[in-house]
Amino acid sequence: MPDPRLAAVAAVAAEAGALALRRQTEAFRRWEKVPGQPVCDVDLEVDAFIARRLAAIDPEAGWLSEETADSAERLTRVRVWVVDPIDGTRDYLRGRDGWAVSIALVEGGRAVLGVLDAPGRGQRWAASWGGGATLNGAPVHCSARTDLPGARVPADTLPKADADLVPIPRPNSIALRIGMVASGEVDLLATLRWGHEWDIAAAALIAHEAGATVTDALGQPIRYNSTKGEAFGVLIAAPGIHAAAVARLATRARTARVR
Repeated sequence: MPDPRLAAVAAVAAEAGALALRRQTEAFRRWEKVPGQPVCDVDLEVDAFIARRLAAIDPEAGWLSEETADSAERLTRVRVWVVDPIDGTRDYLRGRDGWAVSIALVEGGRAVLGVLDAPGRGQRWAASWGGGATLNGAPVHCSARTDLPGARVPADTLPKADADLVPIPRPNSIALRIGMVASGEVDLLATLRWGHEWDIAAAALIAHEAGATVTDALGQPIRYNSTKGEAFGVLIAAPGIHAAAVARLATRARTARVR
């Protein structure tokens, strides 16, 4: 059965999404944290709003967010909120709809609650460990594909080695691209780089509860609330093609993992 905390977390995400959507058409300041990593006033405003509201739901949980300075104190907590207030900031800044509020609750190294709210798309995703996944309140399931050639992937272009795959237009938000796997809109999502837990924790749980196989880029389980708050890529796919995808990407993944 769904975790009883899920509805409260979903309500926070919905309010945060509504706030961000309203502010998207207003004037706000924007800058780059480092070259190629945009951020804006709204990211910080939504982050602070979510932090206040989640503290009321579980005041004992630690905190890991893209827009808050990290603290090793979270490593001492049994539960940790893992948050990206606006995943897909580039689309947000361009006035597009490919962004989402992402909230996960991690316990014992795994995500036990996950919510994505994408108000520009009218999409609200939710999942709890063992409780299934929903999109706008209806259960979702990943595809039943068993052949890797012909698999749909969210991508603008594909390398020659993957020319037998089918690119599907993608939102900027990686969380929403993972959601596309959960709903069966695509069959496979893979990244071959180090990334932050806040980008994937909620969406990966949603995909898992929709029946997809979820691992890092090397096919290994992902453990959250790590020391650096990072994971080496994600490989999320319909169960029938996950092993073939791991095998195809193995050499590229091992090469990319070396920093």
